[in-house]
Parts: sequence; C-alpha cells; structure tokens
Amino acid sequence: MIKNTMLKTVLLVAMASWIPASMATPITITALAHNSTAEYVNSPYMPYANPNAPTGGTLSLDARGTFNAANKWMTTGVAMIGTDYLYDTLMTGSLNEAFTMYPQLASKVTYDPDDTSWIVYHLNPAARFWDGSPVTSRDVKATYEAILNKGPMYIRSYLSDIKDIQVIDDQQVKFVFASTENKEILLTVGQFPIFAKSSIDADFEKISLTPLMGSGPYKLGRVDAGRSVSYVRDPNYWGRDLMVNRGRYNFDMIKFVYYQSDEIAFEGFKSGQYRFRPENKASNWATGYNFPAVKAGLINKETITSQNPVPMQALVMNMRRPIFQDIRVRQALTAAYDFEWMNKTLFHGQYERLQSFFHGSELAATGTPSSQEMQVLTPLLSKLEPIQRKAVLAEWQLPTSDGNGFNREGLLKARQLLLDAGFYYNDMKLYQPNGSLAQIEILMTGETMGRVLLPYIRNLKRLGFDATLRQVDGPQYYERMRRFDYDMVVDVFAQSLSPGAEQAAFWGSAAADEPGNHNTVGMKNAAIDEVVAALGGAENREEIVLYTQVLDRLLRAGHYLVPLYGKSGTNVAYWDQYRHTKKLPTNAVGIDYWWVDKEAEARVNQYLKQ
Repeated sequence: MIKNTMLKTVLLVAMASWIPASMATPITITALAHNSTAEYVNSPYMPYANPNAPTGGTLSLDARGTFNAANKWMTTGVAMIGTDYLYDTLMTGSLNEAFTMYPQLASKVTYDPDDTSWIVYHLNPAARFWDGSPVTSRDVKATYEAILNKGPMYIRSYLSDIKDIQVIDDQQVKFVFASTENKEILLTVGQFPIFAKSSIDADFEKISLTPLMGSGPYKLGRVDAGRSVSYVRDPNYWGRDLMVNRGRYNFDMIKFVYYQSDEIAFEGFKSGQYRFRPENKASNWATGYNFPAVKAGLINKETITSQNPVPMQALVMNMRRPIFQDIRVRQALTAAYDFEWMNKTLFHGQYERLQSFFHGSELAATGTPSSQEMQVLTPLLSKLEPIQRKAVLAEWQLPTSDGNGFNREGLLKARQLLLDAGFYYNDMKLYQPNGSLAQIEILMTGETMGRVLLPYIRNLKRLGFDATLRQVDGPQYYERMRRFDYDMVVDVFAQSLSPGAEQAAFWGSAAADEPGNHNTVGMKNAAIDEVVAALGGAENREEIVLYTQVLDRLLRAGHYLVPLYGKSGTNVAYWDQYRHTKKLPTNAVGIDYWWVDKEAEARVNQYLKQ
C-alpha cells in the first residue's frame, strides 16, 4: 500500500458528490504504486534524466518488415513502429521502480484504498492535442471504449475488468471495475495512449498512414511507405515541463529505417543509414565491430545491465495440435535442443540458458519450493499430471549436452520419451500412436532465426520427425499468428518486475480460445489459472514475488516450450554522437532520456561525407 505520509492525502467526501457516502475516506494522490512506494513523488525530475540536456539532432534506429497503418490498436493492418511517441498516457511509468506511475495527462488520481472498485483520474487542464484543443474526459472515455470494443483481443482481455467509464466533468473521468480483486487495474488504465474523440469517431478502424489525433511530444513526419518513418518533435508540446518529461524527448527527430533482414540492417548501420543499434546478434558483437568507423573511434559499444527479467525467447509448441498433448512429447522436443553446442558455435559463448520465465530477477524460482511456496502449491498438486507434479517439486535444470554437436545423450533420452508416449518407428520414420506420420512445421518470418532453427530441425529429423522450416512474409506470418495456425513458432515473452493480471493473456485458459491473444502456447491448466488469479490480487510485494515464483515452477514443469537463449543485459552500439547520464535506469536503456552532442555529431557527419 502506498504510504500516506509520502503522498499528501486530501479528504474529498465533503466536496465530491460522486463518491458514495458508504465508502471509506478516499484519498487524492499524485502518483500510484502497485504494492510499493512511489519514491520520486517529490522529485523535480527523474534520477536518470539530465534536466539540462541539449535538444536537437536525430535519433535513428532500424526496424524489420514493412507497414501499412499508423494505428497499432486495431485488429487489421501492420502498424508502423514508433507510434507511441505520438501519444501521451494518463500516467507514465518509472524506469527505476516496479509498476510505479507518475502524472502525465492526469495530474492526480482519487481512489479508496479499502474499495478498489473505482478510480478517478483528474486531467491536467493544460493538456492539449496537437491542434490546440483540450484533452477532456470524453476523449479518455472514447479511447477506452474504442480499444475495448474494437482493439486487439489480448488488450481487451487485459482490460476486461473495466465495467464502466464515467465522465464526471471535463477534467475528471471515473473508471468503475467489475470487482475489487484486480488491484493493479487502477494503474493499468493509466498506461494507454489517449486519442481525440473526433479522430476516433472518424478514423479508428481505417487502415491509413495518417495517425489518430494525439497530444504527444512528437508528430508524424515523413513517411516513405515500407522503407522509413520519421517523427518530429512538437515545439508546442504542452507537457515538456512535467516532472517525468524534464530532460526527456531531446531529439528533434526520431527516424526508423526498415530492412528485410538483420544482415542488411547491419550494413546500414556501418554506413550510417541509422546510428543507434541494439545488437542482438552475438557473432556481430564478438567479431563484427571491426569496420573502419570503429577503428576511427566513432562507434561506441556498451552493455547496459538491467534488473528486469530476461525475456523468455522460446520455441512454442501449439497445444491446440494433438501431437503436443502428451507431456513426454514436449519433454522430448526440449531434450532435442542442443544449447551448449549452439552457444559455443553460433554465439561465441555470450548467451545464457533461460532456466526461468523470469530469468535474472528476484522473481525467478530457484532450488526446491520454499515452505511459503508449498503452502500455495500443495492444494494444486492434484490438478497436475504426474510428470508435471514431480517437476514442480524438484530443483529445475534443463538438459545439457557436452557441446560436441551430436547431442547423443539428449536424443537418446528424447527417443525413449517418444516411445514411452506410444510413438513408434516404421521404415526409419516416426509415427504417432494414432498411426499418423509425426510431422512438425516450424513457422518463421525473416531470416534471423534460420541458423538457430535449422540445426534443431536436423535433430528432429534424426529422431524420425518429418520436420520442416516454413518461412513466410510478414503479413502472412502475423495473420497465421493471430489465428494460431502453426505447429511450432518462436515467441518472446517479455516480463516486468511487477507481473499481474496480464499473465492471464499469456497463460490463461480463456485466452487460448481468443484469436489474437498472447496465449500462443494454447495452454489450459486449472492450477496455472488459479495462481495467475492470485497474482492479480496480490496484496503486497512479498505476495507478488511468491505467486510469480510458483507460476514459474508450474510453467517450467509443463514443458510447454523449448527455451532458447537470452542475456542479462542489452548490448547497444551507436555512433559517437549520443550521450546519456552516468546513472542509467535500472530497468531499461532509457533512450528517451539520451541526447545528441552536436559537436560530436558534426564530426560523425564529416566522416560519413568522406
């Protein structure tokens, strides 16, 4: 619970007719924290910001694929990257704290700590859209109604606890929730971009390169269809002096350059077509930065650490397919993956095996379950199949190989698991218990993952699977993902330090049947549903950690996916024109708080003209 001593409580019963008299005394505060304390509520700016940062210059980055729309909140079209820069949210998150929100469009909130079935957001009277019109409660209501009725299914699920949105007056909007169980929903509704009602009414579902009217720090600049998109800083941005925005949004322009493959994108970086690159390819990081600009001292390489969980990048097994129903088959497919050889041969030993869905954070389950975890797990054990039940109670360790490239032990183990599951061999081919050929197609788009997946395909073939790798273009890939039309696919599950109700979209039984939702595994597990519900209703930080660790154990023990690899930190390379504070955020790169050194930029430009 947020400490009142930190937050200047204001009593509102006598002055606000919209508060039911039966409720306890509500409070009005200027920051929200979920089961923690807002540490910077009285700070003049965020600790990772430079309030005196110079403005100007261009931040240029790369993107993949293509685009044909400016609205990522509808269910059709492929949205251009970077549209979040066009819009403000009611509140904005701290990059140093777990799920803590500070004022942006809303200057404060009112709620009842003893009755979390409602919250009122008070809009800043100074908030303005690009055309100078005020941001009002009606715009907030229209935005959420559009997203709830016409937005992507996973977002509708995420916001499903919203029962009603009420306009009190121009600056006060009240969210009413279906229950008091999901306490983080009070903060969740402050996270979404707000559009002008007039723009929503006219254009929300149009596939167009013209964005909905926003109030954000940037406007859409030049669009080169399918090739690049630029955003230009609005000199009249109403919110530039807000606490969270001091020292933020320093670039005059932010540009994304599109490429069809990472190899071509890397060449684009070398030639200065874009100048800031998160480097996700280990071989590039180890051996690729030896081109002339590096030798001239014009490229910086930096590994930025983070306390956030490492995103779980994994090969998902689609549980909607009969072939994956037996947990022994899923175990076999995990045993067939040779991480040690791949890390040594392809990644120069730079990656870590992801032993947890919350790897690298305090949320990861370690060792055997604690007594507190056992209190949660014990009533759930009867709902688990025997193999999952046993794995939940044991210390977790993924299969390892000797790294020689043969993975003999892993494949022998996988073969026995398949035989135990009723699979059989005939003419050197593997058949399912029902007599069907054991076929698996791995779906991908782009070329980046090909070198990782092809060795895995070879191992599956050695087991007897009729295994294939299907590469499709971006639009076809996204549509097949929406419809869950795949056997296996690479997915990434990014987590925050404060997981909660959004976990239902990843792992919940209801989400498995909702096209466009994030339950790409298609899992339906009653025990996981119960823990996700308990996590959403956690009362304090200790309960968040406890329920997350239990969830971690249940997810791992189900063998629903094949964990690939990850890294506890972000590698970035950038031309020597960008600067940042000495103390970066603990949970992000924080690029929005970087700036351009104009003299250094001039040197870079001069070099690139040669």
